[in-house]
Order: sequence, then structure tokens, then C-alpha cells
Amino acid sequence: MKLYVANPIYDSVFKYLMEDERIARTLLSALLKTEVVKVEHRPHEYANTARNEISMFRIDFGATILDKDRKERLVLIELQKTWLETETLRFRQYLGSQYSRKENIVESDKARYALPMIAVYLLGHRVGEIEEPVLYVNHKSYDYDGNEVTKGIPDPFVESLTHNSIIVQIPLLRGRVNNRLETVLSVFDQSNISDKSRQIIAVEEDRFVGDVEMEYLLHRLLSAASDPEMRQNMNVEDEFFQAIEDRDTALMHRNKLIKEQEQAIKEQEQAIKEQKRAIKEQEQTIDKQEQAIKEQEQTIDKQVQAIKEQEQAIKEQEQTIDDQRLMLTNAIKMMQNNGMSLQDIARTLGKPEEEIAMLLQIE
Repeated sequence: MKLYVANPIYDSVFKYLMEDERIARTLLSALLKTEVVKVEHRPHEYANTARNEISMFRIDFGATILDKDRKERLVLIELQKTWLETETLRFRQYLGSQYSRKENIVESDKARYALPMIAVYLLGHRVGEIEEPVLYVNHKSYDYDGNEVTKGIPDPFVESLTHNSIIVQIPLLRGRVNNRLETVLSVFDQSNISDKSRQIIAVEEDRFVGDVEMEYLLHRLLSAASDPEMRQNMNVEDEFFQAIEDRDTALMHRNKLIKEQEQAIKEQEQAIKEQKRAIKEQEQTIDKQEQAIKEQEQTIDKQVQAIKEQEQAIKEQEQTIDDQRLMLTNAIKMMQNNGMSLQDIARTLGKPEEEIAMLLQIE
């Protein structure tokens, strides 16, 4: 038979659940895989009722546990639950504040040490590509050669400076019930949300028959589901997260537009770059053409200069010829005036009579 109980993913329901010491011991015992004898809420408990930009519920426990030798040991449990993906820096900042609190320091005859700390993260989202719904991150000690050091461990000094972590990925629970922890965490399985409301989880009651601790836990969740004030608190959370979802949708749309604009600008810049390259190539071609024209003009100038020089040389040659002809003509006339015949003049000058006669006619 199905039992419809309040969804403990809601901060208000989870807080109501963990305020019961018996249930807190049940959950922590399953998470730590050891018996939790006693649980005390630390004085600096903090629940996210202010509704800031990211929902992150935090609560501190002082838990007395039984170690492997069945000896009681006090540890500090820092439990943080979030619906949405958030920055790890937020978790680190909170843990850092816990390390510095005086109430988390214990004194012995030899020295003062911080309580051993175990950080528990209940996440409403997945972490990267990790497939395991529950991840245990435990520190160990090694020597220089990589050999594990067990003698003297655990040591108060070492445990004061390091802490173990348990990470629960709620989206990966999906009906898995293979051990005690998964049995307890099954009430967080969001695949069992009621069709009518996400505030309600449908649980198979028969699965927990005879399990007095789980029956007690379900009874408290059932009470929460029927509490009007609790339902109102869940409504407030739904409104808050709807606002966040609307905001994120708007941001995604805005980011998409920005990305498209950036792509368009990038394409325009690429087009401008190509145009500049084409212009530069054209300018280089024009420069080459202008250089070729300049060289052609220089060649023509040289040719013109050579022609002028040739013309000047021809002119000078013609002048020389005219001067020589005038001198020859004057000599012929002088000889003729002295009574010499054309035949004698031609013989004297060594030229044909016809040329002598022609010179006299030209003159």
C-alpha cells in the first residue's frame, strides 16, 4: 500500500524531520555506517529561512558514535543540503567558520584540539560524471614512500586539521535499496514524487513493515504532510524556487541572445578582417602596378634622353659636315680664282669633277 508523506527535500520538512533526535540518529547512523548513540544540535544551527539567492540548508550536530572498538567518541557533523547547484566556495566558507568556533574545540590534559569533523552533503543535483549515489571521501595518512600509516592513527592533532566527507546525489537514488543507507535515503527519492504535487512522496509502506525506525520516520513525514503550516512553508519554497527557475530561464534566454550576438560580432569582425586583408592585397597590387609604371616611365625617360642625345649627335655631325663642305667650297673657289680649271682642282683635291661642280652649284 502506498503511503503519501511530505517530501523531505523541502527545507522546512527536512528541518522538522531532523529536529527529532531519534530520526537524526537513524539518518546519521546510516550515513556513518556506525551506531550513533547520542545527537545534540549545536548552538549555531542555521537553516536557510532568509531565502537568499541559493537555497542551502545547514545544521550542525555533536554526535556521540561508537568506533570500531565500541568506544564512544564525539564528532562534529556538518550537514548541508541544497536543491540547486551551487559554488563549492559556499561549502568551504561554512566549513571554515566551523573550524574556528570555540565550542568545537575540546581540551585534554596535553593540549587543545578541534573535534573531528565529518561533512555531509545532501545534493539535489548530480556532481559531474560520478555515477554512485553516495560517495565517501575519507582521508588516510602515508609515509614518504606512499605506505599507509596506521600506528597512532587516528590522532587528535591530525583529525583536527582534516575531515572526511559524505556526498549524497539524490537524483541518483532512483529506487535503489541495496543497503541500510539506501533504505533510509529512499524517502528522498524524487522519482517517487506524487503526480498531484511535488510536495508529496509516494512510499511503499509494506517495504518498511517491521523496521521500527523507518516506521517512526515515515510517521513524522506523514504528520508533516497533514500540517497546514508545513504545507504553507512548502508553498513558500515552491514560489521561491519557481522565481529562481523563472530567473534562470530568463538568464538562459539572455545568455543565448548574448552568445548569438557575440557570434554575430565575431562573424562581423571576421568579415571586416577579411575585407581589410583584401584591401591590403589590393593596395599591395596597386603599389606593384605603380612601381611598374614608375619603372616604365623611367625607361621611357631614358629612351627619350637617348633619342635626344642621338638627335644632338646627328645635329653636331650635320654641322660638322656643313662646316667641312663650306671649307671645301671656299678652297675650290680660291683655286678657281687663281685660274685653276675644274679638272686641276679635282685632281688636286682628289675628288671627281662632278662633285666639284656640284659643290659650286650648291653654293
